[in-house]
Amino acid sequence: MSKESLIRKNMRSRLAAQADAGLLRSLAVRDHLVDFSSNDYLGLARSFPEIFDIEPLGIGLRRGATGSRLVSGHSSLCQEVEDRIASFHLSDSALIFSSGYLANCSLISALVNRHTTILYDQLIHASLRDGIRLSAAKAYSFRHNDSADLEALMKRLSGPYLIVVESLYSMDGDRAPLLEIVALAERFGAEVIVDEAHSVGVEGPDGRGLVSLLGLDSRVLARTVTFGKALGCHGAAVVSDQLVRQALINHARGFVFSTALPEHSLLEIKRSYQALPYLSRQRSELAVNIQLFRSLCQKSEGADTDSPIQVVLVPGNREVLRAATQLQESGFSVVPIRAPSVPAGRERLRICLHSFNVDKDIKTLAAQLNLVGHGVTQESVCLL
Repeated sequence: MSKESLIRKNMRSRLAAQADAGLLRSLAVRDHLVDFSSNDYLGLARSFPEIFDIEPLGIGLRRGATGSRLVSGHSSLCQEVEDRIASFHLSDSALIFSSGYLANCSLISALVNRHTTILYDQLIHASLRDGIRLSAAKAYSFRHNDSADLEALMKRLSGPYLIVVESLYSMDGDRAPLLEIVALAERFGAEVIVDEAHSVGVEGPDGRGLVSLLGLDSRVLARTVTFGKALGCHGAAVVSDQLVRQALINHARGFVFSTALPEHSLLEIKRSYQALPYLSRQRSELAVNIQLFRSLCQKSEGADTDSPIQVVLVPGNREVLRAATQLQESGFSVVPIRAPSVPAGRERLRICLHSFNVDKDIKTLAAQLNLVGHGVTQESVCLL
């Protein structure tokens, strides 16, 4: 059995101290009790079709969660959905948050302290960066997807280390070298957090994500899975073992002090997870559309990625805005990504492909992208 990491030991020690002081939090289902705890002051969280001209959501189904999970927002439905998510992702537990931003901020800031050294890919999402800032830990970035640079930092600095990456990067559409990163983490006694926002539903068996595709389910500390991307819902969950879940319930301020998701959102999440294993046709159609787009749109520098996120560089904020406007006027919903959201000189059009895109539209879009913009030379437009 492998030696427990310092990060996990610190979590266990902190939770034990809370238990000794009688301050350990836990979730309790209270939906069978008469409500004297929620913030539902006027009863509007419940469905009253005789008052409002709306269809009832179902017997006993609340319109709003009425409070945080630790007060009145937890329910047997929420527990059922979390159990389903955990089982789907081959994990011990899942903890639902009201948004992916809250999940990422809360996850990092709750699990580490100022004695931890966080090493993060320089292109991680803003929500992860904000979580790092809130943690008070020492933090250093490594070059994007550069395992050698990560290893050099680990040799030069001191741990305990927490490594933070995305599996599929939202602005570049490329994948993290997770096998290399996890192997490095295990060499140095580090832990790894992976944001799977853009990977879940699309990659891996039944859409479980890149971590599962690579067989790393039990080798990372935690994964963030969000429901607002391929799952078509709202919210997010942290997938982890029970120790991390307990630490989050007790120390994640974005969980403790946020109103829970309403039950109709939980039902939509449940429906999406029920559907994921049966969406192989849609995933195949998406793969075909990606290949079609890449075969038609000119290639230049950068990663040759087969992900749904495709990037066309149009340097300059004004230039990329003008290019996006031209495409929108042609009937295509394409948005410009401008500095400082991306580095100056790396402004881009971000193309998101879908299973429902038809060949005609893909071909027309690709043709326009190859000629995009007045005053923008074809040489300055390249597919990453």
